[in-house]
Amino acid sequence: MSLPVDPGPDPSPRPAGFRAPPGSCDTHFHVFEHSPRYPMSPARGYTPAKATNEDFRRMLRALGLQRAVLVHPTTYGTDNRLLLDVLRDNPDYRGVAVVDLNVTDAQLEELDRAGVKGIRITAVSAGGVPLGQLDALCARIAPLKWHLQLFARAEKLLELAPRLPKLPVPVVLDHFGGLTTAHAGSRELDTLRGLLGTGRIWLKLSAAYRVSLGGPPYADVLPLARALIDKAPDRLLWGSDWPHPKLHGKPMLNDGDLLGLLGTWAPEEPLRRRILADNPAALYGFPTAA
Repeated sequence: MSLPVDPGPDPSPRPAGFRAPPGSCDTHFHVFEHSPRYPMSPARGYTPAKATNEDFRRMLRALGLQRAVLVHPTTYGTDNRLLLDVLRDNPDYRGVAVVDLNVTDAQLEELDRAGVKGIRITAVSAGGVPLGQLDALCARIAPLKWHLQLFARAEKLLELAPRLPKLPVPVVLDHFGGLTTAHAGSRELDTLRGLLGTGRIWLKLSAAYRVSLGGPPYADVLPLARALIDKAPDRLLWGSDWPHPKLHGKPMLNDGDLLGLLGTWAPEEPLRRRILADNPAALYGFPTAA
């Protein structure tokens, strides 16, 4: 398969402009190994550069973060072996798996024991699980008290919005709910704020570089971020989206700069503590004390 290959992660992450509180969590990262043990799916939409867990932990230390949530990428389809191996070696991680309706109860139990807390469905990336399986999969994971993580564009979010609060599991929306800075003051933003108000929906303030239409330093994201923070600060999470797959030739990002944006969106330390530490502890089952 001839696909563009991503750049590797920034080898020299720098600190953010504030000190992260104890128990801070990056709720969205991926690991990519080029190994026969972890074959990539032929249905994938991109080929990632190698990005190891050791590389990621170096970034965590530079940013002063202690916890993380590993999100299984669509490049491996529904083969969760890499996710399982990393989780078993890192008790300070939690995981989000990708499964389809062929998953067995035994496989779900194995994932649960390793620290998986949810499954991901994407309406954006090739190689993911189709949205048509959403209701049936949510019924399968409800007894485990997992959540559904959903990646969808803003127009798809409008379509799905009436269904999401009625699902038998909480829902976590990726990357600002698929909105961009063009959606400030829009029906899509009103819908997203309404979903957050139900208490059933969580949102990741992640991948600001995918949200911004203005480019670095992504100052145009501020009004959108504030509109969401003001609505539901107890339902928001932060994620780096490390190692930033599918940049498609754009320069690699420094994660300290991305975390530093949260200092602008949430200048109050108690608010940052809620987004970085308290909310992830509640959703992913981390101990409340670091």
